Amino acid sequence: MKTLFLAWRDPQTRSWFPIGRLTLNDNKYEFVYTRGAHRASENCGLPPLPMFPAYDRIYESDELFPLFQNRAPSLGREDYFEFVEWLNLPRSEHDPLVVLARTGGRRATDTFEVFPCPQPADDGSYRVHFFVHGITHFGEESAKRIEQLRENERLFVMWDLQNGYDPNALALRTGDTFPGVRTLVGFCPRYLTHDWLHVLFECHAEVKVERLNPQPAPLDFRLLCSLSGCWPDNFNPCSGEEFQPIVESTHPTTTRS
Repeated sequence: MKTLFLAWRDPQTRSWFPIGRLTLNDNKYEFVYTRGAHRASENCGLPPLPMFPAYDRIYESDELFPLFQNRAPSLGREDYFEFVEWLNLPRSEHDPLVVLARTGGRRATDTFEVFPCPQPADDGSYRVHFFVHGITHFGEESAKRIEQLRENERLFVMWDLQNGYDPNALALRTGDTFPGVRTLVGFCPRYLTHDWLHVLFECHAEVKVERLNPQPAPLDFRLLCSLSGCWPDNFNPCSGEEFQPIVESTHPTTTRS
């Protein structure tokens, strides 16, 4: 079974909420709201999505729901293979869920994003890929330094405790050793910071540059990185209250799409 979560960012407070879960099992797609949707509704006024109008139903389809399909690049688009290379995936990768898991499904027209719940790697370690967020929040010097990054170059995580929008924000800086030249280059995705803090406190973990995509790649796809570390004992990612489905798969009010 493959699983992705749908997250929403409130444009006013910039708070992130995981609001839904998409699964693929036995060639059937299923979408359910998570309890984060209730929090987003109560705290920020997010209404149910038009395609999924009821919080307490399970939606099923033989095909990927348009909300997600429209966020995955079409195999027929002229630059599809170039796009897949930006993601550091094989050119033969056509699975829309794999592509969505790497891109985040971000669009300029809304504030939704898609992400996978991490699973242990074959060796039992923790490893996630992500595009660096917030590059536009930093100045020209940061932009210039980003263009000089190299594959496998290490970046360092900084806990931005006094961040006015998110006290758990994790910024990324370069590891330059000369005084005064360390540069902030962006932020880790906010909806994963809770789990990352767990990993960072429990074991040695490293962020490394996977790929730098120069123009014409949009800024959202400019800097691809990975975080690797141990898988702590009793660690259950995406297990917080906001990730729990409002209804389980055995709920009788399943709605076919």
